[in-house]
Amino acid sequence: MSTAPDPAAAHSESWRNVHLLMQLRWVAVIGQLVTIVAVTQVLAVRLPVGPLLLAPLLLMVINLATATVLHRREYFPQAELFTALLIDVCVLAWQLYHSGGATNPFTFLFLLQIVIGAVILEPRWSWAIAVLASLAVVVLTFAYIPLELPARHLDNPFGLYLLGSLFCFVLTAGLLVFFVVRLDRNRRESDEALAQLRRHAAEEDHIIRMGLLASGAAHELGTPLSLISVVLGDWARLPQLADNAEMAVDLHDMRTELERCKTIVSGILMSAGEMRGENPAVTTVRTLFREMVDEWQGRRHAELRFIDEFGDDLAIVADPGLRQVIGNVIDNAQEVSPDLVEIEITRVGGDLEVTVRDRGPGFAPEMLDRIGQPYSSTKGRPGGGLGLFLVVNVVRKLGGRVLVENRERGGAEVRLVLPLKALALSMDDLA
Repeated sequence: MSTAPDPAAAHSESWRNVHLLMQLRWVAVIGQLVTIVAVTQVLAVRLPVGPLLLAPLLLMVINLATATVLHRREYFPQAELFTALLIDVCVLAWQLYHSGGATNPFTFLFLLQIVIGAVILEPRWSWAIAVLASLAVVVLTFAYIPLELPARHLDNPFGLYLLGSLFCFVLTAGLLVFFVVRLDRNRRESDEALAQLRRHAAEEDHIIRMGLLASGAAHELGTPLSLISVVLGDWARLPQLADNAEMAVDLHDMRTELERCKTIVSGILMSAGEMRGENPAVTTVRTLFREMVDEWQGRRHAELRFIDEFGDDLAIVADPGLRQVIGNVIDNAQEVSPDLVEIEITRVGGDLEVTVRDRGPGFAPEMLDRIGQPYSSTKGRPGGGLGLFLVVNVVRKLGGRVLVENRERGGAEVRLVLPLKALALSMDDLA
């Protein structure tokens, strides 16, 4: 099955092509100025300096204008790339017209323009550049201003032509290598960006399918959980069980855990978009994490040490998905470090950094390179490895990133970097 080119990758490639053309134009400006000085001062050839200097001046103005546009735009259509290259062809034709036309060995620089057009333009545009460049050479063969050679070169004008051809060859070879190397790097960057976008799309498709399965499972679990709740309520009212203190405690624990299961099922349905609160869950960063720590410690016997280095508190909208992924990281750390888990929150610039540390064996070296990939786990359970996969993708949806490393003193550290602007409370959330 063929894959359509990604628009974002095409946009990025067009931007890099314009940037490359701008760099080549600066090289052309410097080369033209050096050539004019060398020909007039070293070879003593009389040139119409005024008209020739107009060309690099025009290229400098175009480059400065292009630089301002590059800061505001990310995409340049083929027509604009063609126009930019056509300007370079016209500028070269102007200079050659005033310096001997086709008798000037620098005429071969048109081949460089044709190669650039064939690489960065679509076939119809590249053919247009080739035809126009060839037409320019034809015109320059018959219409041009002859060079006024000094007396010492009049007896051997072909020697001067060979010298110019040698310099033109070296210049063209250098520019071609520069252009091809940069273009190959642009292509590799575009391929990497496209591969990353495809990988993200595959991961998001995987998450959607997991969400559908989770939503369906939540629906199926709703009925038996409700039935169990009713049965436990009936048992609690039976005289023979109500008088048994030990059994009453067990029933109470069962009903507590059952309510937690129902809360989890409701959370799955809400995350799937089947339940939406009318009011946003407004809280603060510090309150959110203190509630999470208290809730976690209320159902676990391990120690969860909370380190608050956030600074001034900030109002945010609490996302159930965010609570879930942070809880997932804490649960994973507790599995390998049952005695102590640390969670620290800090503010670094405009980011909230949530760091979870454990004292377990750490991540295997091969696992560090596969963090965020589904079913990447060393726990040996069927379907394992989805927890951190979901963490990475939810955090990425919020514009953040997940950093994982092993600690020098043992254990692992998972750091969630979340942009505060993605969590901060806005007026729209209160509307």
